Amino acid sequence: MTTKKNKKKPKQKDSQLVIRINQKERDEFVALCEEIDTSAAREIRRFIRSFVSKHES
Repeated sequence: MTTKKNKKKPKQKDSQLVIRINQKERDEFVALCEEIDTSAAREIRRFIRSFVSKHES
């Protein structure tokens, strides 16, 4: 008999946010993310979750 682990699936990412930023800032941000072994998208999502949580009423 097999047992199913109760793993929470992360919410599916089904939307995009397009922003315009300075090329130099973008390149520096992406390079820094690579240096610390993360992705730019992951860090943007982390910022958004933190920002929303901080400003919820």
